[in-house]
Amino acid sequence: MTAMEGEASGEQSPLGSELVRGMKSCVPVLLGIIPYALVLGAQASQKGLSVIELPLMTGLNFAGGSEFAAIQLWTSPPHIALIVAITFLVNSRHLLMGAAIAPYLRHLPKRKALPALFAMTDESWALGIADAKARAKRGLHPAFSLPYYLGTALVFYVAWVAFTTLGAALGPIMGDVEAYGFDMAFPAVFLVLMRGMWKGFAAARPWLVSLVVAALTYLFVPGAWYVAAGALSGLIAAYVLTGDEA
Repeated sequence: MTAMEGEASGEQSPLGSELVRGMKSCVPVLLGIIPYALVLGAQASQKGLSVIELPLMTGLNFAGGSEFAAIQLWTSPPHIALIVAITFLVNSRHLLMGAAIAPYLRHLPKRKALPALFAMTDESWALGIADAKARAKRGLHPAFSLPYYLGTALVFYVAWVAFTTLGAALGPIMGDVEAYGFDMAFPAVFLVLMRGMWKGFAAARPWLVSLVVAALTYLFVPGAWYVAAGALSGLIAAYVLTGDEA
């Protein structure tokens, strides 16, 4: 990979400095990710996953929300079809996220754009788009810095796999880690990300619909169907309400 091309200001940002800039920018979010990575690891160990199996799951899947759902649904033997279906529903938000980031990737060849999409998480997506918007305001082209984005994705990937594995190793010692309040870090991180993406109440209506449907389903329907209900209702609401927002 070469240095960034086409910086309108004439500044040539070396690959290394952009990578480091991306790594540094994700540190505040990373501090929120570590606690719930430990929670996931501990919960997985309580479900019988070993410190070998868990990093395989978190490293190959690399999607925290669906991994939490999978662990909640995990039985012996596991209901593979149900877990796959829930994973698809939870990760279906990536369809909208991919559509939102696609305009920023048009200058990239597919051999770079596709791996970048594979590494996309809620956190790297939010930071990457926020940085692209900031660069666009400064007149920099291309607005999207691939090295910056990859710097954030690399840190999140390594930290996620490492701390979920650590959680699995410490889980039997720590017991019920939810008693420490670590699980509160999960919604806290997403609230911070939502704050950065806030465009007003009208654009947030799909989030509200998803929240209400998931909460009602959680209260009145046994099992983990609230995950599917929240994901589906959010997607439907986004599709129906997009015209109004536009």
